[in-house]
Amino acid sequence: MQRQSLLLVLLPAVAAAAVPTTMPGLMRLKGGSSMPTWSDNPAVIKLREIAKNPYDLSAKDAISPARINMMQASACGLKLLYGTERVDEATIDALANLAKERDVFGKMKAMMDGEVINKIESYESENRKVLHTAMRDVFDKRNEAPAAKEASDLEMAELSKLKDWCNKLDKEKTFTDLVLIGIGGSDLGPRALYLALQGYKKDNRRVHFVSNVDPDDAAMVLKGIPDLSKTLVLVCSKSGGTLETLTNEQLVRDFFVKKGLDPKKHFACVTGKGSPMDNPAEYLISFYMFDYIGGRYSATSMVGGPMLAFGLGYQNYEMILKGAHDMDRNAISEKDVRKNLPLLLALLGVWNRNFLGHQTLAVLPYSQALVRFTAHLQQLDMESNGKHIDREGRFVDYATGPIIWGEPGTNGQHSFYQLIHQGTDVVPCEFVGFTNSQFGMDLDVKGTTSQQKLNSNLLAQSLAMAQGHITSNPNKCFDGNRPNCIILGKKLDPYTLGALLSLYEHKVAFQGFLWDINSFDQEGVQLGKVLANQFLDIYQKVNKGESVPATDNLSALVQQMP
Repeated sequence: MQRQSLLLVLLPAVAAAAVPTTMPGLMRLKGGSSMPTWSDNPAVIKLREIAKNPYDLSAKDAISPARINMMQASACGLKLLYGTERVDEATIDALANLAKERDVFGKMKAMMDGEVINKIESYESENRKVLHTAMRDVFDKRNEAPAAKEASDLEMAELSKLKDWCNKLDKEKTFTDLVLIGIGGSDLGPRALYLALQGYKKDNRRVHFVSNVDPDDAAMVLKGIPDLSKTLVLVCSKSGGTLETLTNEQLVRDFFVKKGLDPKKHFACVTGKGSPMDNPAEYLISFYMFDYIGGRYSATSMVGGPMLAFGLGYQNYEMILKGAHDMDRNAISEKDVRKNLPLLLALLGVWNRNFLGHQTLAVLPYSQALVRFTAHLQQLDMESNGKHIDREGRFVDYATGPIIWGEPGTNGQHSFYQLIHQGTDVVPCEFVGFTNSQFGMDLDVKGTTSQQKLNSNLLAQSLAMAQGHITSNPNKCFDGNRPNCIILGKKLDPYTLGALLSLYEHKVAFQGFLWDINSFDQEGVQLGKVLANQFLDIYQKVNKGESVPATDNLSALVQQMP
């Protein structure tokens, strides 16, 4: 009844129609649909039967060389090893049937072609296309669907503008540093990609990030810039009105003015065409983003492009796009589940979430360069698939997106791996590793290199979690059957990073298609914004010296601030 009470508070206009008479997952606020619920799907019924006795990874010889060789898939320089998941061939076949029943390829095509899929039927929603793939569909064999082609044509114009800008910066050598001001998807994805490719950064170029409205964030960044006169500031806001971003922009502008510098000679922007920020009198140049690009899917649009091209070079940014584009093609063109990396990874996740009942997923990159990649995946996955209604507006009666978390190895082994191995909750894991290091600086110590030691730990953790180890000492017993998989590449270069990014973007989209939810809105962000604005109204009164009696819970909370 908690959901019913929530609806009565938030939707008083339809409260009378909102009272459920059946399971929440089977009811709808208005309208109707004959589409079967999750539980009615034949593939779901079959998978639930299999889940009663899933593959036992801890059994003797359960993880054999033959199994390891069979349970792998490759695309775009990445290899997925899933012999340490609790699946067998029958499980994969049943998962493939689930994908077919949920028409995931039809939904993926609709997305890539530019149909309006960001919507909830019969309810107010964003009603937008979802075309982040068009931002890298700038190579051969482009999608000829009208909406997709129009979007990629527009992005090609932006890329041409970006390339010319980069050439100008290289020639003039005016700027050595860039500060990116953004929040959410305008920060997490671009920052993760930039930090992941430090072995490819341009000489004498540095990029800094200001995202948190906490003034100490901007203060620490500005304090660390060696020469403000050689610093470019790139402000990113699609609407031109994001409060946190505008606040940070004004803070940084004020800092420039106090140092005797004219912000107009240092500030550029990424925004929607025609937004309040699209103003040549205030910005050196404007790069355009489009309303069909969601923030968490925007790293390969102009949201990430200018910063990445500045810090890494335009050619390296183009290789990120190429890797992402090639993985896009694998997602849409490869119909064999066992060869489609994003779909296979998505199905394994659904198996662990919906049929084995695991609530979280640890993404564990054995690459320090991916230090912020899991943070980006948290937004990508949890903001996309943390939904409690389906695309018809019905509350679901099944689990959707898991909690995503993780840190790079091997440091994490000395932190939270104890719980993964012997805790009372099973935590599925996705490991990411590379054969070669990025910088190539390594040394043979006691017969092996650092990179070999790193990868030995990765492989050891995967195997230990899966097969476990039983002894007569209960304190040293490891149950095993901790499902995990490994994503491997030769080296974390720009192409491979683009492919890895696209792999996870499509994994998330495929899971949303399987769950029949809208992975492209984020209503859960909005309620907090509304309340925050109400608190800001109270603070404005305080700043004016007006009395603010504790007549409601908002003002009472403000008064509790020391």
